[in-house]
Amino acid sequence: MPSYKRASGVVCVYADYEAVSRAAAELFLRQANEAIKDRGRFSVALSGGHTPQRAYELLAGPPFNRLVDWGRVHVFWGDERCVPPDDPRSNARMAREKLLDHVPVPPGQVHPIACANSAKDGAQSYESLLQSFFDGGPKRFDLVFLGLGTDGHTASLFPGTPAVLEKDRWVTEVYSEKDEIYRVTLTAPILNQALVLAFIASGASKAEVLREVLTQRPESERFPARLIEPDCHGGKLYWLVDRNAASLLET
Repeated sequence: MPSYKRASGVVCVYADYEAVSRAAAELFLRQANEAIKDRGRFSVALSGGHTPQRAYELLAGPPFNRLVDWGRVHVFWGDERCVPPDDPRSNARMAREKLLDHVPVPPGQVHPIACANSAKDGAQSYESLLQSFFDGGPKRFDLVFLGLGTDGHTASLFPGTPAVLEKDRWVTEVYSEKDEIYRVTLTAPILNQALVLAFIASGASKAEVLREVLTQRPESERFPARLIEPDCHGGKLYWLVDRNAASLLET
């Protein structure tokens, strides 16, 4: 598994999607155990979409499900579509089906974004929840999983939207023209405070955008994934990608 450092993080290239997914699950396990040992709890922000689903399935089964102290895990989301919680498009529903229904995380420690009725109210409520959760300690997640869209978006930070320019709010609402729906997303100011940020990307369809983001240094308004840079002391950024996604990168 080749890995090499770039200005924008450590790129780890794996043989295929299965290997990428296993690496993501192993990263979750490692960060969870370190956080619980050091601070007594582990906070993670999950991503939606297809790419992380296999990693969640791996975490839900042996050996991973036996190696995490799930009672000390707090689960958040990086973004959510403003749909009912049982809607097939819901990121929270996907995570429940692939992971959370199969591991003993206490229900009170699962924190979905509730925005089906109002994106604005949902964003404000989620920011208040985060402020309360991090009150009295470092305002940072232990781990954030991120996806990478072919247009360069991550979470629901889409090119050309006000969310990309947000400097103060931790959570904001955004309208996605692609699927004609409102979403709620975490913003760069809180994402970049995380101890570990990990992009997961797989497939040839991600090769061009990965090359643009990692080597061409495009402006963040066009490729919002460029906004992601660790901002806390000791913060780390990983790109967990397969050979197809990395095919246009020069090592």
